[in-house]
Amino acid sequence: MTKIAVLGNGSWGSVLGSMLADNGNDVVFYGNNDQVNAEINQYHTNTHYMKDWQLNPATTATADLAQAVTGAELVLLVLPTAAVRIVAKQLRPVLTKLGIKPLLVTATKGIEPGSKKLISEILTEEVYPEDTDKIVAISGPSHAENVAKKDLTAITCASTSEANAKLVQRLFSNDYVRFYTNSDLVGVEVGGAVKNVIALAAGILVGKGYGDDAKAALMTRGLAEIGRLGVQYFGAELSTFSGLSGIGDLIVTCTSVNSRNWRAGKQLGEGKHLSEILDTMGQVVEGATTVKAVHELCVEKGTDMPICAAVYRVCYEDADIDTEIKQMMGRSPKPEIRL
Repeated sequence: MTKIAVLGNGSWGSVLGSMLADNGNDVVFYGNNDQVNAEINQYHTNTHYMKDWQLNPATTATADLAQAVTGAELVLLVLPTAAVRIVAKQLRPVLTKLGIKPLLVTATKGIEPGSKKLISEILTEEVYPEDTDKIVAISGPSHAENVAKKDLTAITCASTSEANAKLVQRLFSNDYVRFYTNSDLVGVEVGGAVKNVIALAAGILVGKGYGDDAKAALMTRGLAEIGRLGVQYFGAELSTFSGLSGIGDLIVTCTSVNSRNWRAGKQLGEGKHLSEILDTMGQVVEGATTVKAVHELCVEKGTDMPICAAVYRVCYEDADIDTEIKQMMGRSPKPEIRL
């Protein structure tokens, strides 16, 4: 039995932690919401995030970070991008005091605005500056609601250490979730993060009444933008974006009502303002944060990402959606295959 601390007990954190307990591991959740912690401990439910569903009864929750990670061989971070650096700064002295160096696994999909850093880069800076091989990212077409129902799911786990990727693969896999390993850590993270921006755009098209042709074009060209950013800025391998964290995650996030980013985009297309949508969503819309970082990267490097640029202008410059679509369709002719 492996002791695993799950930092973040929202929908995806709860489902992953419960699944890991089902797999025979000792799982403790860490979160700062006392009401959620109490509900998990007393009733083994988390109704704010996952209605009509029960966690594995062997799981427990605490607001004490040291208690959560004591004895942990693996720490799974399932936090909003904005919270990762904050918690990582708290985690490092705790691990130092305990004298342990657990594997860090991130299930967070985002890029930090300002620093323009991936989650693994934040964890390297704040926790393991000399142990980057102990960081693993998991990503792929997976919604908490589906995994909770034990729908068949495939996910990739990426690390610069093949051994650590294989360890995560062994601990997380079961008869309904299959994990594959990947050595392109940054590529897997870029795919998981930027597809949320494309999902906002996909929702916008649906909200504006466009059909299947438009959605297919949007996803295909969106994938080209993801690959362009990954290769040009982060040095990712282009082939990664043909995998689970690229096209796989893009498909599910751009087509499923379970996608918060798609739902937020649909409301944008229907005429609502982003601030109103974020206030009423009840959970984090990662694409709304990631698009800021992508915009900063495009300005800094001159990377051509017209879909992401248009989403940014709609979200933060009150740009007219119909005008943005017209301008995008009227861009100068380009070859299809290019970086």
